[in-house]
Amino acid sequence: MTTEAKPVEKKEPPHRGVYLLPNLITVGSLFAGFYVIILAADGNFERAAWFILVSGVLDGLDGKVARLTGTTSKFGVELDSLADLVAFGVAPGVLMYTWALRGFGKLGWLAAFLFVVCGALRLARFNIQVNTVESKRFVGLPIPAAATIVATCVLLFYEMGGSGTIRQGSIMILIYILAFLMVSNVSYYSFKDPDLFKRQPFFFLVLGIVLLIVIVAQPVVMLFIIGCLYLISGPLWTLKLKKKNKHLESMDPVGDEDLKF
Repeated sequence: MTTEAKPVEKKEPPHRGVYLLPNLITVGSLFAGFYVIILAADGNFERAAWFILVSGVLDGLDGKVARLTGTTSKFGVELDSLADLVAFGVAPGVLMYTWALRGFGKLGWLAAFLFVVCGALRLARFNIQVNTVESKRFVGLPIPAAATIVATCVLLFYEMGGSGTIRQGSIMILIYILAFLMVSNVSYYSFKDPDLFKRQPFFFLVLGIVLLIVIVAQPVVMLFIIGCLYLISGPLWTLKLKKKNKHLESMDPVGDEDLKF
């Protein structure tokens, strides 16, 4: 009795090369972050803060372009994470140190380093939880949001007529708060809910137009306010979720003792 030999499955060769467009956008974000460090070292703090925002825009584009064009890859994900560490971790840390924390000596550069290391921990945790945490929320303050708050804080200082550097304990407190929230278990809305892309009431469109006009009229002030509102939204949302869970547990009429006969 003879048996037919099973055909040998040919393994596809490993993909060579990388997708160009999304990775170029990621490199653009990395370049903007590196340029922030150069500007901060030269004392051009206001321009450095603007380039953090530029990096944030590019960071938001690369993932969307990759998904829309079907060019997502593991290489792109890893490159994006490394670029985020430089653009939203190291660059804001250097900017804060040279602008506001240098006068505190060792405490100043340790606070700046704490921001950087907590940002790195936040990115590492995000990378391993990306497939296990629901898409509509982030665990911990996203590092781009923390960097945006740092940038708008600097821009608001110059918008209010400030110049040069400052030495304020409130800035150090802000850095500690941002670092703590990045590595905390506080939940933040991710704005990845598909309902945001469905039909909505006409009033929401009018509200969006009014908000856009206000932002264009006073971009620095409004971006700072939006950043602060997002910062406090996490703790408030987390408290709401905890109260909801406790309420559901108290509504459960069946306990372990009720199951015993």
